[in-house]
Parts: sequence; C-alpha cells; structure tokens
Amino acid sequence: MEALRAVQILNPSGEIIMPRPDHPRVLCVANQKGGVGKTTTTVNLAVALALHGNRVLVVDLDPQGNASTGLNVPHHAGVPDVYDCLIDNVPLADVAQPVEGIPNLFCVPATIDLAGAEIELVSVVARESRLQRAITAHPEKFDYVFIDCPPSLGLLTVNALCAAQEVLIPIQCEYYALEGLNQLINNINLVRQHLNPTLDVSTILLTMYDRRTRLADAVEQDVRNHFGSKVLEAVIPRNVRVSEAPSYGQSVMTYDPGSRGATSYFEAALEIAMRGVNTGGAA
Repeated sequence: MEALRAVQILNPSGEIIMPRPDHPRVLCVANQKGGVGKTTTTVNLAVALALHGNRVLVVDLDPQGNASTGLNVPHHAGVPDVYDCLIDNVPLADVAQPVEGIPNLFCVPATIDLAGAEIELVSVVARESRLQRAITAHPEKFDYVFIDCPPSLGLLTVNALCAAQEVLIPIQCEYYALEGLNQLINNINLVRQHLNPTLDVSTILLTMYDRRTRLADAVEQDVRNHFGSKVLEAVIPRNVRVSEAPSYGQSVMTYDPGSRGATSYFEAALEIAMRGVNTGGAA
C-alpha cells in the first residue's frame, strides 16, 4: 500500500493530472501564530500540485526563509530575493529560481535582508501593493502562486493579502490556535474593506492533528462548525516525516512519499484543485 501511495504521489509517468484552474489562483498562506504549519503547508501543497501538471510559484515572504530551505533554494546573503522586488522594483522573473528535481515549480527566495523591509516599506509609495504589482507583471502565467507569510500582521503580510485572491489558513489542532484566529479574520476584513475587495478566506486546513487526543477532536468540531465548507476534508496528522523533510532540503512529498503526512498533503492539494475547478477558480 505504501509503495502504491508513493507512486501515486511522485507521479513518475505524469499520467495523474490534477485539474488546472482557468485563471491563476493566488493564495496567501497566513496565520499570525507561529508554528502552525504555514511553511510546511505552502511547500508541500506547491510540490504536490507541481508534480501533477500545474505550474506553481512559491513566494517566500518570511525573513526566516524557511520555505526557501524546504525547497532547497539558495537564500544566503547576496542572493537576489523578494526584498529586491519590494524595495527596488526588480522584476519577479529575475529573482525566481527553478526548484531542482521538480519541473513546473519555481521559488522566489527570502534572505535576511527581508527583516528590514518591514521598516523600509513604511515610507515607500503604494507600500501595500508592491507585491501585487510584481506578481501581475510576471511574464509567465502560473496556475498557482503561494505566498508564505511571516507569523505577524505587519506590512509584509498586508502585501501578501493585497496580492492574493484567496487566503489559506492552517490551524493547529490545539486550543490556543483558535484564540488568535479572530484577530486574523478582523485584519483580513480590514484589508478587504480598504485595499482588496475581492479577498476571500477560501480554505482552512487543520494541521498537526493527533487522533489520540480529545482536544484535537474538539478543535476540529469547533472549526468545522464555524467555517463550514471552507474547511478541507483532508486533515494533516502529526507526522515525524513531515518534520524531518526540511532538514534534508525536501518536501515530505519527495522525502517519504509513502508516509501518512505525504498522503494527507496530496489529498489536500487535490481537494484545493477540485474546488478551484468546480467554482471557476475561487474555492
């Protein structure tokens, strides 16, 4: 069974195709709480979609550069990165790097320079829409653009929310995860009112689910009752393989494609792809 799952996920023949949306879908992966699986979710969904026939761009907007690490894209000081696009108007195409071993997947890395961008953006003209302009001006059209946000609600996250049509919120199956959610939803509503009226919280993904605890079950029920159909059926379990993969510069998809973590992210990616087709692009 594990071998069959691995072949399905790695898709070496290219036969298994996830449906492509009729227009580019820009998803901002946001949650101001740290450690809920934003970067892990961004990397694994992007790899799953790219392995199954979609053209995908990952924009790493977190100064820690974890998404760049997870995709094994160089992001040391001196590498052209998303900071250059935001502050110096360098075209996104000039800083996007192809991800080794995964066709159709590109990554715009984040270096430590990005840590200062939050302050530098304050005095820049049209500071909230810098990223949106950079993505729109990219000559190639991608099926999916995933923006990995920092764990805060500063100007970098506001840029991501202005550039996106959809917000994907990973929620850790623990009590504290629900506490910060109201603040995030309020901020998204503010951005929708003043900057980006088309923004929609389209997808909620439950992560770090531990079946052995009653708390995880209670959190899942709460989230499903509150958000309804926005919550994906696929749930990401606590899985050692998911945690190990970044230390090898890989997603769990390529590190251990037969693991429960890889299967869960594959199912989540398929669900996102199907929703996009069924509703004309916006899940």
